[in-house]
Amino acid sequence: MAEYLGGLDQGTTSTRFIIFDRRGNPVVCAQKEHEQIYPKPGWVEHDADEIWFRAEQVMGEAMAQASLEPRDLAAIGVTNQRETVVLWDRKTGRPVHNALVWQDTRVGHLVSEYSRLEDAGRFRAKTGLPLSTYFSSLKIRWLLDNVPGLAERARSGDILFGTIDSFLVWRLTGGLHVTDPTNASRTQLMNLETLDWDSSLLDAFGVPRCMLPEIRSSSEVYGPAVIDAVRGVPIAGILGDQQAALAGQACFYPGEAKNTYGTGCFLLMNTGREAIGSRFGLLTTVAFRFGNQPASYALEGSVAITGALVQWIRDNFGLIRESSEIESLARTVEDNGGIYFVPAFSGLYAPYWKHNARGIIAGLSRQTNKGHLARAALEATAFQTREVVEAMEKDAGFAVNVIRTDGGMVRNELLMQFQADILGRQVVRPVVQETTALGAAYAAGLATGFYRDLEELRAQWKVDRTWEPAMKPGERERLFGFWKKAVTKSFDWLES
Repeated sequence: MAEYLGGLDQGTTSTRFIIFDRRGNPVVCAQKEHEQIYPKPGWVEHDADEIWFRAEQVMGEAMAQASLEPRDLAAIGVTNQRETVVLWDRKTGRPVHNALVWQDTRVGHLVSEYSRLEDAGRFRAKTGLPLSTYFSSLKIRWLLDNVPGLAERARSGDILFGTIDSFLVWRLTGGLHVTDPTNASRTQLMNLETLDWDSSLLDAFGVPRCMLPEIRSSSEVYGPAVIDAVRGVPIAGILGDQQAALAGQACFYPGEAKNTYGTGCFLLMNTGREAIGSRFGLLTTVAFRFGNQPASYALEGSVAITGALVQWIRDNFGLIRESSEIESLARTVEDNGGIYFVPAFSGLYAPYWKHNARGIIAGLSRQTNKGHLARAALEATAFQTREVVEAMEKDAGFAVNVIRTDGGMVRNELLMQFQADILGRQVVRPVVQETTALGAAYAAGLATGFYRDLEELRAQWKVDRTWEPAMKPGERERLFGFWKKAVTKSFDWLES
């Protein structure tokens, strides 16, 4: 009997394959980075063929490291960077252009154009998403408008669209074109009530329906893998990365929330069967839909740049050699020295949604040194998270008392303590921190009977460490007040 599950986690900067045992513990992990392509300022692309090559590599390496055969895996779940757009040829399977990454801002002019429509509010009403460079709809529109002959080929049925999950499953299964509601809900083309593609939205964005994958549940057997390393293993779970982390953190009930600290920061709270429309700058999204059960929804606050700011300091300024060194550099000073770093490199996401904001460093003095800069960079993540938490509590009508955390930055204990301090709330790190891949594996395990039910998964979640707030309320509000002042200075830096 198969005793393991696989989680294929395709992220913004790398692809990982993690094999988990029945208790949800990682057995082995293989990981490969892929190239970040920047053709012009504000443009961010990935080579989808390279991503597929890395996916094949890590699956093969992990299986070999664990000395496992395909029969040892009960199922594989797939999780992915969500809004990133891939268009490929139906016959050859080859991408027709580099993938446009969720961070890409080239469609800013289209956001302005669509925002001027008299009924622009219908986009948020139907999809839970504001008009933004973030989502897939306008990225598809840009590709159809700017790649010669592509629009005609798309209308004739020769071109397929997918978020990265669709592209990977297409390759994994030898041609199955599917997605799940969590990813579809990030395209701005799916109706949140029907969980299906919306004809009026497709017409508005000029996207032919024949390009689109079938929307299936997040947890069901889609088909068997056809590549050698995992041949015959059922592909049985698909979840967007942040929803996968919500499942990996066992946030299966309304009111439970997690925050993932990765390239960006993503706070999701399960709202149950109700899709709560946000009045305070958050997104309404699908949390998951397991099998034939009704969908669960979530409120989400997305912050574009958090861990990516640490990478920027490393790569653009050379202040550190490895991202992990940011903590020790920040500890060389007692505080931020009065400086605030607003990393609006590609605009601001929740709760502001200002695509024409740009990054600033405020409060510089002659005493400012690189330690202050490092500390301000970490604090920016915590300040942005507080803004999202406050908006979420207003929308939900109740307090978020505990934040379950995951992602690469949660190993930074200085950041986690400051997060608890500036929130005035408990911050918790789980024992198993690979929650994104774990959530995808959980979905696959539920679909194949490897797990009995959600209660079995809840019982496996355990706390590694808890941070309690230690900052005095007056100091907390003083620091946050300066942050709010700095944020306003980044607004409308570019002309609309």
